Amino acid sequence: MKEREKLSSRLGFILISAGCAIGLGNVWRFPYITGKYGGAAFVLIYVLFLVILALPIIVMEFAVGRASRTSAALSFKVLEPKGSKWHLYGFGCVAGNYLLMMFYTTICGWMMSYCVKMARGVFTGLDTQQVSAEFGKMLANPYELTFWMLMTVAIGFLVVAKGLNKGVEKVSKVMMTCLLALIVVLAIRSVTLPNSGEGLKFYLTPDIKKLTENGLFEAIYAALGQAFFTLSVGIGALSIFGSYIEKERSLTGEAVCIMCLDTFVAFMSGLIIFPSCFAFGVSPNEGAGLAFLTLPNVFNQMKGGRLWGALFFLFMSFAALTTIIAVFENIISYGMDLWGFTRKKATIINAVLIPLLSMPCILGMNVWSDFKIAGLSIDGFEDFLVSDNLLPIGSLIFLMFCVTRYGWGWDNFIKEADTGDGLKFPKMVRGYLTYGLPLIILFVFVMGYKAKFFS
Repeated sequence: MKEREKLSSRLGFILISAGCAIGLGNVWRFPYITGKYGGAAFVLIYVLFLVILALPIIVMEFAVGRASRTSAALSFKVLEPKGSKWHLYGFGCVAGNYLLMMFYTTICGWMMSYCVKMARGVFTGLDTQQVSAEFGKMLANPYELTFWMLMTVAIGFLVVAKGLNKGVEKVSKVMMTCLLALIVVLAIRSVTLPNSGEGLKFYLTPDIKKLTENGLFEAIYAALGQAFFTLSVGIGALSIFGSYIEKERSLTGEAVCIMCLDTFVAFMSGLIIFPSCFAFGVSPNEGAGLAFLTLPNVFNQMKGGRLWGALFFLFMSFAALTTIIAVFENIISYGMDLWGFTRKKATIINAVLIPLLSMPCILGMNVWSDFKIAGLSIDGFEDFLVSDNLLPIGSLIFLMFCVTRYGWGWDNFIKEADTGDGLKFPKMVRGYLTYGLPLIILFVFVMGYKAKFFS
């Protein structure tokens, strides 16, 4: 059997895994959902849920990957008790990664497009309605969307084609370093703007009254959902990197590092957005359109706005691309593990397949905009399948696989998680993981359906 590729350093593992976890959920959804639910009080609840909900499942994904030395397509089959059917969810992991890329590549293309448009001064001098119209024009143009989607796919597959060390690890280190540097520079610029103090106060001062304005239960569920979805656990996207590392370090400490980086980027995104919005009298709770409709107006009013706007969308592009590169690595590993493809062959096949699979999302925004599935647009339905189905169901499967005797089992999981130096997994939480966390995940699953179809 061919020896499995390995990451060359612990830093590479942490940065690649963090790059996979850090995505548009951090730098796009987190700021606007924080704005909607009143700032700092919401952030505190979010961090609590991140620790008690997402962290254990990250450790489990890494443990399953490292113990099996294969991708999620085969890891359950390698570790499951003889005669059990856990391996069937390997197909769910494969489907989840492909489905995610069917719309995520298009969204990444939006970021790259806006980076170029900002640098060219396309938004300079436009009023609020004209900025909104520019976004509408982009969505209505399938050729523009296709071009940027193809650029995204080309960058991602060029990186993974170079191999794990020379491609994925090397480029992810550079991108993550640039992302972290950009976010610090942008945050410093934002907090030093005139009249930015109100934005800092809104973001950093807990205010229970603001938290309850939209309903306390709704705010708690929003924090729970954000903590759950921000790391994209449940589809094996992280477990592949566990399969690439040795056993020198325990997995809980590594998961904490990755979660801290993920939270740092989300927190710093708020430091960029809220002071900027308040400095120029723009509402920070404008919903999903915050990045594309609101912030270009902020940059228009800012001295040197073209530069700062271009840097902001470059940062957004890096956040999306690090996720895409990590998921592409998963996707080509499926071909190598399941069918024995070489890296080159798996890359070529998927470099053709992913753009074809991405086209329904693009056409659903314009040519096929009247076509609905269960009342949802094509991209909305794809997102629904991943976010509201495969992520919670997959997380529950990883969880039960690791804690019950019918799966891999608690003792095997703890042995793998605690192997190596570093923070050990707290064994006292076994009861919570066996009975409490599954109920929370089922609650998230049910509420996802309620929000989509019964609200």
